[in-house]
Amino acid sequence: MLIDEQAKGRRWVVETDIGDCFTAIPHDELMRAVEERVCDRSLLKLLRQILRAGVMQDGQVRREVTGSPQGGVISPVLCNVYLHRLDRAWDEADGTLVRYADDLIAMCWSRSQAERALARLTELLAGLGLEPKAAKTRIVHLEVGGQGLDFLGFHHRLVRSRGVNGKRGFVFLARWPADKAMRHARDRIREITDRSRLPRRPETIAEDLNRFLRGWAAYFKYGHSAERLSKIRRFAQWRLARFVSKRHRRSTKFGWWVMSNARPIDLGLISLYGIVVAPRAGKPWRERPNAGGERRR
Repeated sequence: MLIDEQAKGRRWVVETDIGDCFTAIPHDELMRAVEERVCDRSLLKLLRQILRAGVMQDGQVRREVTGSPQGGVISPVLCNVYLHRLDRAWDEADGTLVRYADDLIAMCWSRSQAERALARLTELLAGLGLEPKAAKTRIVHLEVGGQGLDFLGFHHRLVRSRGVNGKRGFVFLARWPADKAMRHARDRIREITDRSRLPRRPETIAEDLNRFLRGWAAYFKYGHSAERLSKIRRFAQWRLARFVSKRHRRSTKFGWWVMSNARPIDLGLISLYGIVVAPRAGKPWRERPNAGGERRR
């Protein structure tokens, strides 16, 4: 979506998310939004009970009149139901709106249109009892050599490819895991290889790392993420070697020796090399054969 819009020239982007969205949605208005499509009284009663159940905080149950508990299994669905009113009221004349739950961007042709889009967005959210988060709201002009923007864990930036045979490279929108996503990945790897888990076998730690790495790579494999996926894999490899050394009360060099001589190598830690799909800018996605002759995207 973003690549197509930027190719058309929408290079002014309003970047924001909704402040305290899950805790600020008014219950009465949320239920009215649900009742636009749902008439089952039993289901509506259950939803009201979920909203009024409250949360435990410091030993006390708090029952708010706004919000859907963040972390609740149904909260993202209710958030989208309520914010569908924003989607319906949005006018494409104000730019192209892309929203995922409470994270959203509006892609525009010019700065003036982006400023109108931000004003319109603020107005619509106010009508819903919500507001943009000031610290995360800005207007970004995507240009080669300029700044980029983070959206849904990816960093998006306009870049120019390297020219071939003296020809000038073409401009396209590249994407890779954002710095925040990289920090979260490293934090999770530290948790898996923490000293508190030293009684566990290194092979078990490698299996836990593999489960995380598979999921993380499955999400971030699109775009131009090969370099950053390699960094995360190397970090996991280093943390596993360090875990082995501490478990045996030996040097880190010993941990690396165990990793390199284990069968399978690296105690079975998966490789993230070769899984990244990076389509040519401006070209449609296409299947290509992998090493086994099968077709993949």
